[in-house]
Amino acid sequence: MISTEHQNDTGLGFKFARALSNPVCLCLLLAAVTLVVYWPVTHCDFVNYDDPDYFSSNPHVLSGVTAGNVVWAFTTGHASNWHPLTWLSLMLDVEIFGKGPAGPHITNLVFHAANAALLFLLLRRLTAATWRSAFVAALFALHPLHVESVAWISERKDVLSTFFGLLALLMYGGYVRKSKVHPPSQSCGAMKSPKSKVLYGLALLFFAFGLMSKPMLVTLPFLMLLLDYWPLQRVTGGTWRVAGIRSLVVEKIPFFVLSAISCVVTFIVQQKGGAVVKLARIPMTGRIENAFVSYAGYLVKTFWPAALGNPYPHPGHWEFHLVVYSVALVAGLSAIAVLYARRFPFFFTGWFWFVGTLVPVIGLVQVGSQSMADRYSYLPLIGLFMILAWGGGELWSLRRLPKPFVALAAGLLLAAGAWRTRIQVGYWQNTETLFQHAMAVTQSNIVACNKLGSFYSRQGRMTEAMDYYVRALQIRPDDPDVLYDQGNAFAERGDWDNAINSYRRALQVTPDQVDILNNLGFALAAKKQTAEAVVCFEAALKLDPDNADAHNNLATVLFIQKNFTEAVRHFREALRITPDDPRIYSNLGDVLVKQGQTTEAVRCYREALRLKPGDPKIETKLQSLGVSLSR
Repeated sequence: MISTEHQNDTGLGFKFARALSNPVCLCLLLAAVTLVVYWPVTHCDFVNYDDPDYFSSNPHVLSGVTAGNVVWAFTTGHASNWHPLTWLSLMLDVEIFGKGPAGPHITNLVFHAANAALLFLLLRRLTAATWRSAFVAALFALHPLHVESVAWISERKDVLSTFFGLLALLMYGGYVRKSKVHPPSQSCGAMKSPKSKVLYGLALLFFAFGLMSKPMLVTLPFLMLLLDYWPLQRVTGGTWRVAGIRSLVVEKIPFFVLSAISCVVTFIVQQKGGAVVKLARIPMTGRIENAFVSYAGYLVKTFWPAALGNPYPHPGHWEFHLVVYSVALVAGLSAIAVLYARRFPFFFTGWFWFVGTLVPVIGLVQVGSQSMADRYSYLPLIGLFMILAWGGGELWSLRRLPKPFVALAAGLLLAAGAWRTRIQVGYWQNTETLFQHAMAVTQSNIVACNKLGSFYSRQGRMTEAMDYYVRALQIRPDDPDVLYDQGNAFAERGDWDNAINSYRRALQVTPDQVDILNNLGFALAAKKQTAEAVVCFEAALKLDPDNADAHNNLATVLFIQKNFTEAVRHFREALRITPDDPRIYSNLGDVLVKQGQTTEAVRCYREALRLKPGDPKIETKLQSLGVSLSR
């Protein structure tokens, strides 16, 4: 006989488990745990790796949501990508939180927590398996490989595109559920209810939003086909198979069209922006080798997430034995997925989810100098987590393992992930902690050396800065990014000759770089070589007509040359692009004074003083024009 106390405990335990299995409760729990584990990220600073382009030094983002900035977001290829919704979301951060790093960090974290909840709801809708779905979502939320996508402000595109991608898949799951499909024998295709058509339209809309956040989402139509196989089971055996698959592909033609458009736009923008590495630099054989080694690397880091860094340098080629092992691993697992697809359909879907979603970033078209990146695994790891959850469920069923044992194993795995994630978040505290860690876990990391050099240079620690620049140039003597940053360090010390030399060497490698041309012009102007400086500024503006800094610098040199009319024109152009810069208002006022337009000059000085209250130089200029500063 079971005691009354045991019966009560059993009843209470059952009630607790039942209450916890409520989808709303699980979503809230997932979000709460995610926020707790990641909360230190809200105190992290900007890093000098892409964050200046995306936020901290981007005038369009820092001026918030305006009509002009919205147009810019949809028309720019800045940062070698077309992702207007990412730009708009960062502008909205400025409107809500201001210009500091806390706001975008909080938003990234909220999106990550929301993605974990959406993933749970998606898998539960598709499989009706509450706890396995929750386990996948928890792994997604707490895996340390995902820290880069959450802790890096510039990777807003990861969390935002995945948010829309999961919403698209949720709508697609609802569309399938609401669609009425005739039996195969009738060969009538599918009759869609009005609600299913709405859900289909929403899936297409959210997919478009996802592509406008990050083009890596182009593989989503293939994910839909994988989900058709399992768990939706829309692909069956018999004579209907070929016709059925064809109809499923035709059903997704609008999605494939959007993917194709996104691929073309992305390639053009990245090539124009210089993000696509020249094919001669890394031959196709090297890129294929790297693809297989990267697949193996992601697998290893998924199950043993140690030595995570940013970035992982591309070696150019890999050792033969490592390539052979990697090819054997990927090919072997792919063969198993196909051969056992009927018996273990979750393995087929999960494995090819992982392989397929990595294709755009696996390096066959080399973008950037990295061999792989933690951020690229944000969406793909879901496939491996599905294999782990449903595979574990199969093992539990076959071995008749006790439920408490299974729950304990799952809990320990999640706790270990949360612990490693919390540690990994700490490395993103600032530029120094991030790249010192990268130096510790990688070899020949030219990017880490360069970024540390830039960081120490801005801190005024010039000896350390120059040491890291030298180390970087020992790895690659003609790297234009290192030469450019080294030139900036020389310029900050007033060593204009060495600065000019570094800039010129950088331009020999990449002759069409706006920032290098602009800074070379500034250095030449400092050496009073104004004619050459004007040539550099005009070349920079030819490449980027909306570069406010180049307009301001050119106008300043034209002012020195007493070409006041052209100086005014370029200062006004600079203000059109960055209307809240007190420095430019003050400069424009100086030219207007020379032209005798003192009334308008006073207006410029007053606006500069409004934007920078108490500036003694601007106050002196106003007083020289007889303007009283008393209120």
